[in-house]
Amino acid sequence: MRVISYGGGVQSTALLVLAAQREINFSTFLFANVGDDSEHPATLAYVREIAIPYAKSAELDIHELKRRRRDGATETLMQRLNRPDTRSIPIPVRMANGAPGRRNCTADFKIKVVGRWLREHGATAKAPAAVGIGISLDEIHRANRRRREAHEVIEYPLLDLGLRRDDCERIITEAGLPVPPKSSCFFCPFRTVDAWRHQRRHEPELFARSVRLEETINRRRAALGRDDVYLTRYGIPLTQAIPDESPGEGDVDEDEGACDSGWCMT
Repeated sequence: MRVISYGGGVQSTALLVLAAQREINFSTFLFANVGDDSEHPATLAYVREIAIPYAKSAELDIHELKRRRRDGATETLMQRLNRPDTRSIPIPVRMANGAPGRRNCTADFKIKVVGRWLREHGATAKAPAAVGIGISLDEIHRANRRRREAHEVIEYPLLDLGLRRDDCERIITEAGLPVPPKSSCFFCPFRTVDAWRHQRRHEPELFARSVRLEETINRRRAALGRDDVYLTRYGIPLTQAIPDESPGEGDVDEDEGACDSGWCMT
């Protein structure tokens, strides 16, 4: 069994095109949707309106997966974050010093969801599935072959082909597809400062939801006697960290890191 962990971003969409062109040996793509209320709407639109029809035309399969609890009910990341009984925070919120906290969002809503599908379709420790991850050469530091489940063997097709992000964009464009936006949850603390500025200026409803989430988390932490945490590295509330600016201001992107496993932001 050979599958691609499809994130809906540039690198994994390049893998989709390469598979359609039969340049890589993968025909199944698994999109672990952390929730329609959590994934960025632009990513969901790209996956459903562009990637899935393209895959179908190339006789490839994209399966949209969701986290299921033991009782069979689905759960989104936003629902987990807003559960009244939740004591831990699954996303890498920023401490007062700007450092990201521990997270299990990737494990619970990406890795385990894909792993469950693989096991249900026959992957075992003795017969593991090959899982391709969309990490390009310019992000080689994110590749870590040790991060895998017993029933998986991780592969990095873009690294094997020596491709960078620019190459991925070219591959997508030459295939006649629009280049997808960078994929992530719209409230992810690993978002760049420029992405937050763009959200406040052009996606005010998403920004307001991010602000409410940060406030909700801190109300719960205050009740437990814990310090505030934040969605940016500045150690202040989101509305203060990302002030309302005039159009055109602050458009220089600042790299603040990304999910190092490669299961997100690809």
